Order: sequence, then C-alpha cells, then structure tokens
Amino acid sequence: MIRTVLTLGVLLLTIGGTGRAQTQLPTKRVLTLEAARMVAAAAEAEARKNNWAVSIAVLDDSGQLVLFQRLDGTKLVATDIAIRKARTAVYFQGPTKDLEEAVAGGRTTLLPIDGFMPLQGGVPLISGGQLVGAIGVSGVTGEQDAQCALVGAAMIK
Repeated sequence: MIRTVLTLGVLLLTIGGTGRAQTQLPTKRVLTLEAARMVAAAAEAEARKNNWAVSIAVLDDSGQLVLFQRLDGTKLVATDIAIRKARTAVYFQGPTKDLEEAVAGGRTTLLPIDGFMPLQGGVPLISGGQLVGAIGVSGVTGEQDAQCALVGAAMIK
C-alpha cells in the first residue's frame, strides 16, 4: 500500500498540473558575446605578435556570425574566407585542416557543398564536450591562420 501511494505520488509530480508527462531537456552551453570577444582577442594578439594581417570570424553553434573583425591591411577576400572557414568547422564539427587533407587526398565529393571551405584556419569551439561555435581566421598561410585560430579556440573551456 505504501509503495502504491508513493508510486502514485511520484507519477503525479511527474505529470504536474497539465495531465501530461514532462521531460527534462538537456542543458545547452552557448557562446556569449563576451566569450566570442575573448576568442577573437586571443587570435588577434597572436596575429599582431607575428605581424600578420588577418580577418577573424567567430560563429555560434548554428553557424551564425557573433563577431567579426578585420585587421588593417588584410585583403578583402579574407573576410568571406574567414566566415566560411568558421561555418565549415561548425557544420562538420571539426577543424577545417582535416577537410583540407581529405580534399587533397582526393575526396572531392564535398566540394559542391554551398559555402564549404576546406582550408586550414577554421576551428570548432568546444565547452564541456559540447560544440558552442567556431572561429575562422584568414589572411596569411593556412598554417598561420590555423595557428591564430587555435590560440583563440584555447580561450574556451
């Protein structure tokens, strides 16, 4: 009897006042503007330390732009490339360096994807094991772009 009453009480608490069972949704981490600024600032500091002119794009986990900056003297084309690198890192949930290597190895079936940018310099932002966004850097060599992006991404814990 006590077990039945206890079970009924738990069921009523679960159902609540709506008459429907409710489910607990997972907690989602999000990239704040403040965090995006720290990521971009770290990437910019790395670029300035090396005297590199780059564009830096920080996107959220849906591939939408949160923050963008272009250092003085950066080629205009680097604007679009930085955004596309970051978006590619979000969509594929990994560094664009891996995709560059796949394409160089002959995996060209990915190339028709709209906005796909398989060049080094796009790095996902991971917090607590969850993808919260990505950073894309463009303006110098792929290795140098990636170096700046990795420094920026290291700001996210």
